[in-house]
Amino acid sequence: MNTKPMIDYLSALSRNNNREWYHANKKDLQIANAEFEGLLQALMLEIGKFDSSILHNNPKDLTFKLVRDTRFSSDKSPYNPAFSAHISSQGKLPVPVGYYLMIKPGNQSFLGGGLFADMFKDATTMIRDYIVRNGSEWEKIIHEPEFVNHFTVKGTALKNVPAGYEKEHPQAEYLKFKSWYLEYPMMDEEFNDVEAFLTKAVEIFRIMKPFNDYLNKALAGFQMPAR
Repeated sequence: MNTKPMIDYLSALSRNNNREWYHANKKDLQIANAEFEGLLQALMLEIGKFDSSILHNNPKDLTFKLVRDTRFSSDKSPYNPAFSAHISSQGKLPVPVGYYLMIKPGNQSFLGGGLFADMFKDATTMIRDYIVRNGSEWEKIIHEPEFVNHFTVKGTALKNVPAGYEKEHPQAEYLKFKSWYLEYPMMDEEFNDVEAFLTKAVEIFRIMKPFNDYLNKALAGFQMPAR
């Protein structure tokens, strides 16, 4: 495994974010992709030591494309100069939630977990209702010292507690959320030593696992909408 081809390719793509350059450098992309998939395989083997539900995945099936959908964006850059993947028991689907990795030069990389998507209204309702019924377990997880030292729960949120929920509920602030996720930033230099990166990433994912487990219990039975 070698992270240099990944970083070099993404850095160059960031400077040359156009279709001509992209198509002229397909070979470099193939090399970088192969290294990223190798990194994912090594990462899965380590995560599998505490979460065996993800071990059946093929790294190639977990990655996201570089091509951006620019139809509704003011930024018309055709590519996102980042390698990213979601590792869960059902692959890269947003539900069930799992372990997210984004490598993006410029100190924009991060390790993530939880539900990032906020467009699935049924999923949002299921999590809100679960928090209402299991607030003490939620509080225990997010106030665990290891968790507090590494994470703050993030997510798209409403200004007010939504209709149907108690405004004075102990977890009222979290009932405003439509998504619940974690992000742990990674600096560019942390990818220079692959073994050190793997050790760090696996430890971060281990600490976030109880948070993921909680959301996945809340989302039991959720069905992804048909496309």
